[in-house]
Amino acid sequence: MATKVPAHITGTVWKIECKVGDEVSEGQTLVILESMKMEMPVEAPEGGTIASIDCAEGQAVNEGDTLITLA
Repeated sequence: MATKVPAHITGTVWKIECKVGDEVSEGQTLVILESMKMEMPVEAPEGGTIASIDCAEGQAVNEGDTLITLA
């Protein structure tokens, strides 16, 4: 069952901290978003494997957009 990890704010993808195939644990930072000159980490809601990265560094995203999919 795939778990989609959404952006919790509207902003820009500043840095992607994982790659496809990485094993991640609950609470691990996956992506860092920048909004209003503040960096906001997006953390894994549960442990799993990175199945896909659905964003790119420098990309503008809206709240609710899928950033990462966990398998």
